Amino acid sequence: MARHGVPTAQSATFADATAAKNFAASLGGRCAVKADGLALGKGVLLCASVAEANRAIDEILVAKSFGMAGAKIVIQELLDGMEISLHALCDGKTAKLFPTAQDHKQALDGDHGLNTGGMGAYSPAPFLSEAELKRVGEEILTPWLRGCASESIDFRGILYPGVMLTKAGPKVLEFNARFGDPETQVFLTRLENDLVELLVASVDGTLDQIELKWSPLVSVCVVLASGGYPGNYAKGKPISGLEAAAELPNTKVFHAGTTRADEAVVTNGGRVLGVTAWAADLRAARALAYAAVEKIQFDGAHFRRDIGAKAL
Repeated sequence: MARHGVPTAQSATFADATAAKNFAASLGGRCAVKADGLALGKGVLLCASVAEANRAIDEILVAKSFGMAGAKIVIQELLDGMEISLHALCDGKTAKLFPTAQDHKQALDGDHGLNTGGMGAYSPAPFLSEAELKRVGEEILTPWLRGCASESIDFRGILYPGVMLTKAGPKVLEFNARFGDPETQVFLTRLENDLVELLVASVDGTLDQIELKWSPLVSVCVVLASGGYPGNYAKGKPISGLEAAAELPNTKVFHAGTTRADEAVVTNGGRVLGVTAWAADLRAARALAYAAVEKIQFDGAHFRRDIGAKAL
């Protein structure tokens, strides 16, 4: 992915454990050790010391705890700040920014526990004004588009950079050429445009002719996960209460890790449901989302109870 001039975190990729440990030591051990392949959002270990970094490198690169996704690892400096999720729709020339959103990656309340694919999100996040969002977008997307053009890359679709707001300015942690999950749930419940028309404009190169329109309401998604996730978990647990949750106003339950067994809906993955609700303000949206969560039951279900709490 072209990144000419994009403010990114210092990082390097390794297939050799000794070289990886030397680089981690040069960062004082304060780093993120990431599987270079796809690991369902779980292949990241955060380290605060050289000893922790060495253990993480051995776990992923040597012990292959994430399988072939960890055949190579990325070591990235650990940045202090507030992490937000940026999304933009691109057509090769134009990038249209989505509103702000914030994911909650750790499994447990208070950002404790292992990294996950995302335990909940909300939008908008109050840490950037509209003007600041535009500035951050220009600092990241303008040089990225310029870099794509210089390398003859015609990128059309969703770009999703994870961004850390540091004292030295915004720094990109990663680029994804897809929607974020669970950010998608809170974006699409606020989007007032026809999504298909936006995607067609992205393909046709006519995004400059379209204004993205967003509801002023706040949307909150709480992920209901299987017991044991992001580690080992059982499947096939019957889910009850879906109908009761669906009867609540301004509420939608997105199915992720589910399937049908005879007439029942049962669990079939780590992150099972994305329970999403929207209201005039964050407190009301959170209350409605958690009211829906409380109506849904399956054996071992767990969820974070602090989605959006940082913004209150």
